[in-house]
Amino acid sequence: MPKRPFHVSISGKGGTGKTTLTVLLLKVLLEESTDDEILVVDADPATNLPQVLGISINKTVGDIAEEFRKGFERLNKLGFEKSALLEYYIMRDCIVETEKFDLIAMGRGEGEGCYCYVNSLLSGVLGKLIQHYSVILMDMEAGLEHLNRRLDRHVNTFIIVVDNSLMSLKTAEKMKEIIKEVKLGVNDIYVVGNRISGMREEAIIRWASQNTFKYAGTIPEDENIVEYVANGIPLLNLPRNSKALEVAYQIARNINLI
Repeated sequence: MPKRPFHVSISGKGGTGKTTLTVLLLKVLLEESTDDEILVVDADPATNLPQVLGISINKTVGDIAEEFRKGFERLNKLGFEKSALLEYYIMRDCIVETEKFDLIAMGRGEGEGCYCYVNSLLSGVLGKLIQHYSVILMDMEAGLEHLNRRLDRHVNTFIIVVDNSLMSLKTAEKMKEIIKEVKLGVNDIYVVGNRISGMREEAIIRWASQNTFKYAGTIPEDENIVEYVANGIPLLNLPRNSKALEVAYQIARNINLI
């Protein structure tokens, strides 16, 4: 059995396939029938992960923050302590429990500064939840800002998804610099390729080696994923012989998830 806990941040430039990889790794875990307690975190304010999973959510952390922004003055007069109340309502209303895993979505509030505040709330809640889960899969916001906000401080494994573009590689290099600068306690940093042509894959593997990334694998183009996404079919329903899922099994072994 690979070492636990396994708390992973799945990051990268926008559009590289972070959400797809998150779902594929979750499906691998579910099919392996492990004894893990699994939490999936949608830390992207766009909140696409629940739809891709086929799960309805009640409220996001951002929804709770917005409700408190509008109504906390009344609660404060009643003598309630804000942080304790926020934590209680987030735990009660934002965590979706399924038979095999739990899900929480960050979302975002309204108005200037709300996003950083929602990020801080989610980070605080994760600090409390982390002891209850052996595996946490975090689908992160696109780009670099989540590193500076230190939401990733709860993870020990980092996966950066890249595609054919030079921009995605430069984003990965910058992420590695920031991880070092902010002293995140990350044990391993992996790169996963997505939608990369055969000729380009060799060059990206060389780039990963030159930048001391561990290359975990390349997700191929998969007609099943294209069809499922186009028709709103949850990716957890992918058949076992899907090309992307077969590679996801190898990636999961390479990163010591299974």
